[in-house]
Amino acid sequence: MRQKFGQHFLSNPAILERIAGLIGGSHQPGVLEIGPGKGALTEKLLSRAGHLTVIEIDPDLVTVLRSRFATAANLEIVNADALDVDFATWQPEIICGNLPYSVATPIIERTARLGLPGVFLIQKEVALRLAAQPGSRDYGFLTVQTQLFCLPELVFTVPPGAFKPPPKVDSAVVTLTPHPRAAALGVDDTEAFLHFIGACFKQKRKMLRNNLRPEFPIDGHPEAQMRAEQLSLTDLAALWRSLRNVQ
Repeated sequence: MRQKFGQHFLSNPAILERIAGLIGGSHQPGVLEIGPGKGALTEKLLSRAGHLTVIEIDPDLVTVLRSRFATAANLEIVNADALDVDFATWQPEIICGNLPYSVATPIIERTARLGLPGVFLIQKEVALRLAAQPGSRDYGFLTVQTQLFCLPELVFTVPPGAFKPPPKVDSAVVTLTPHPRAAALGVDDTEAFLHFIGACFKQKRKMLRNNLRPEFPIDGHPEAQMRAEQLSLTDLAALWRSLRNVQ
């Protein structure tokens, strides 16, 4: 079968088993898998899920899945683009998948905003950005946005040789544990706060005074001489509250 949609199929049995173990023990009532491909991880999940829904964009692979799992009573196969559907439709308890680089960020964002746990195999570069700490080169808007809703953890890396065909980059498995922090940080308008964060990181290497001056009265604040990557989520929330109160 020819490769489409940027798929790289995970084929290492030990890694598949390890990922399945992160998704659940002997029973998870509802699991949603994004991009099952030929069903390697799906097979591991069927015995662990009360109900397993898989969303696959490639109609050829949907045909493969329906043939391979024709007798699986607890499996629902959906032929759709995961970016076009509402994950909440299936009321999952956890969302998982081997995500192509092009869709990893929006799918992770939606999972985090739903307040659901997630287990994803993604490009290592993205995983590092999700779990980054202030002051590191990987820390940025994606980091802050994700950590506002959940705690991401890079669990282990996966080499290219574990895939068919092998990608040109390393991959990593990341978990998302729901941990909404907006209320505790005094963020009563999530979208307004994320707009502010976007402005802070607009030009990552510039000082905050340069990024924020067009919209926020940053002059006179000690943070004006700093870069956004130097501030923690708590620091950024405090700065946002301060600037909003004087506008």
